[in-house]
Amino acid sequence: MPVNYSTPGPAALLPVAGVELGTAEAGIRKKNRRDVTLITLAQGSVVSGVFTQNRFCAAPVTVCREHLAASPAIRALVINTGIANAATGEAGMAAARDSCAGVAQLLGCSAQEVLPFSTGVILEHFPTDKLLAALPAAQADLQAGHWHAAAHAIMTTDTVAKAASRRVAIRNGEESVSCSTALLRSCFTSADYSCVVTGMSKGAGMIRPNMATMLGFIATDAGIAPPLLQRLVKEAADASFNCITVDGDTSTNDSFILIATGASGLQIDSEDSPHWPAVRGAVIGVAQELAQAIVRDGEGATKFITIKVGAGGTAAECRQVAYAIGHSPLVKTAFFASDPNLGRILAAIGYAGIADLDADGVKVWLGSNGEEVLVSENGGRAESYREADGARIMQAAEITVRVDLARGAAEATVWTCDFSYDYVKINADYRS
Repeated sequence: MPVNYSTPGPAALLPVAGVELGTAEAGIRKKNRRDVTLITLAQGSVVSGVFTQNRFCAAPVTVCREHLAASPAIRALVINTGIANAATGEAGMAAARDSCAGVAQLLGCSAQEVLPFSTGVILEHFPTDKLLAALPAAQADLQAGHWHAAAHAIMTTDTVAKAASRRVAIRNGEESVSCSTALLRSCFTSADYSCVVTGMSKGAGMIRPNMATMLGFIATDAGIAPPLLQRLVKEAADASFNCITVDGDTSTNDSFILIATGASGLQIDSEDSPHWPAVRGAVIGVAQELAQAIVRDGEGATKFITIKVGAGGTAAECRQVAYAIGHSPLVKTAFFASDPNLGRILAAIGYAGIADLDADGVKVWLGSNGEEVLVSENGGRAESYREADGARIMQAAEITVRVDLARGAAEATVWTCDFSYDYVKINADYRS
């Protein structure tokens, strides 16, 4: 079960004007489940994306890059789960292109206006015929309110679907505020003008995004100029999906897509727009919510761990240390067992790769439920630290590791989870 996370209900996922979603059963890997999602976009929508840096990138990733390089004007996305279409050579490229052509023929647009996405098992032939056969049913299912169903249809080893919504209220043509769905009633009156940001993601294992997440899609009905949208998708990825790790593996299929339909009538052409901070904040907020949901649903996860590294020379070295801790199987298994074997954290800091790190200046704290204890300082165990304190804190479902590098003012945060017995079981049986 995920750590303190449940999928928002359908009513909490706000439709985005200009976006419709439909799902269908294709039987790509397993029968009796919706495994194909079709998303259509209104004319004039623009799209930006960031993708995996894995050199064995999947065929759909290559095709997406080509189509977005040709034009940000995209009319449809097609997503399948079950088979990743990665490491499949020319046949895989042909399958990805045929998928786009099939959608284009169905919708009356060009194949270059379609982006394909796949997730699932690597190194297996992609059954294009099954996907194409399912497209008419997905088209018939298209509705603006189908975010909840689509979030379920893109799952693989996920135990819950991951989705989030926010609305940006614009009052008096000047003031803009961003609100989560839980705060909508208090944020809005009937006189308010607004735009919506809604997104979904999937991922539970093979998660150490080096740009984004396994698959993530966020749409807004605000209009955002293409150069600004491209900057925002990178910024949102760096503030969210590039701050998570489950197991340190970067997928072949990682894709994060940001869509701006402009259907709300709000148009933002530069960062000088008075509405830009609220729209930007809503997009980043949804991205962070989705990224954290992936970690909370990490394969076999029982604990959600926040690693905050501060007082670093650069943000990059802070993130380097945070990932060293978050990737360590020894650290992660200790958290699963609630075993305060915290020297493992110091070891990870030490091998993170900062050659001139002064170990005597490093401090480490462990915290949960509003309590924080100093674990290490002056190169060793803090004089005030008691193992019973560490054991008590490690019993919690949400734990924070805080590190002070004593090197400067930079900081970074990474979210991760523990390693349990179930992680091994899930991945040992993944193809069965």
